[in-house]
Amino acid sequence: MDPLSSLLSGIRAEGSVVSHAVLTAPWNITFADAAPLTMVNVLRGGGTLLLSDGNERAITAGDTAIVRGPARFRLADEPDTVHRPHTAYEINCFTADAACTGQELDGIHWGTGPEEATSLIVGAYRASGHRHERLLRALPPVLVISEDAEVCAWLESSAADAARLSAGSQALMDRLLDWALVCTLRTWFDRVGADAPSWYRGLSDPVLAPALHAFHGRPADCWTVASLAAQAGVSRALFARRFTELMGRPPLTYLTECRMDDAEALLADTDLSIAQIAKTVGYADAFGFSTAFKRLKGVSPSTFRTAAA
Repeated sequence: MDPLSSLLSGIRAEGSVVSHAVLTAPWNITFADAAPLTMVNVLRGGGTLLLSDGNERAITAGDTAIVRGPARFRLADEPDTVHRPHTAYEINCFTADAACTGQELDGIHWGTGPEEATSLIVGAYRASGHRHERLLRALPPVLVISEDAEVCAWLESSAADAARLSAGSQALMDRLLDWALVCTLRTWFDRVGADAPSWYRGLSDPVLAPALHAFHGRPADCWTVASLAAQAGVSRALFARRFTELMGRPPLTYLTECRMDDAEALLADTDLSIAQIAKTVGYADAFGFSTAFKRLKGVSPSTFRTAAA
C-alpha cells in the first residue's frame, strides 16, 4: 500500500453526507462536527469560508474546498451575512441526534433549485484511529482546487440520484466522496510540487518510487539501503544520494520515521502487545523497538499507549 492510501485508510465518509444542498441567499452554515476533514464541492453559486482563526476564503462554482479540523468553521453566502438576518443551518453528523440529510435540515431544498441559488455537496469525514494524523500534518487549514464544468455536472447528477433515497444511496454518496477526496488531494499535492510531503514527492520519482512501494508494501522486511537500491535498480551510492536530496533525510532515517508512525497508530488503536507491534513494524525484538521509539518520539511505547488511552 502506498503512503497516501495507507494514511487515507483511517478516514472515511461514513453516513456523513449532506447529499445536495441548494440554498437561496442570505444563508450561513456552521460546521460543528469537529471532523478531521470536511469537503465542500460548489456546483453552482458560491460563498465564503470563515475559518476559526479569522481567515476567509472565497469559493465559487467548480471549486472543491477541503477544510482541516477539528475547529468549527462557517460557510456563508457573504462574509457579513453572519451580522445580518439570515437563514442559519448547522451541520453536525457525528452525534446521536445528528442532522445530516436534507429531510432533517428544515429549509434546505434538495435536487433542482433556482438558477441563482448556491448548490453544494458536503462531506464530513470520520476518523477511525490515529493513522490519518500524519496526512493532516501535511495539509494547510484549507485548500481549494478548481474543477471543470463536466466534473461538476457529473457530481450534481450523482448527488441528485442519491438524494432520492433509493436503495444504496448512502453508500453511493459515501464512496463518491471518498473518491473525490483522493482525487482532490492528489491534484493539490501535484500542484504544490516541492511543498508536497516527501512521501508523496518520492512516489513520482522513477528511481525512488519502486523502493518506496516495496517498503510501504512490506514494512516488516529487513530493509537496508542496498536492498532498497536493488528495488530501484541503481547502485547503493546513487540511491542514497538521490533519496537524501529528494526526501530530505537518508533512507534509513525515513524508514525509521515511517515505522514509528505506524507503531503510534498500532499502540493507540489496537490491543497488540509491544512485542507484536515490534515485529509488525520490522524489529526483531521489543527492546530494540522500544529504544528506537523512545529516541524518536521522546517516550516509551508503554507510556505513549497509556497517554493515548
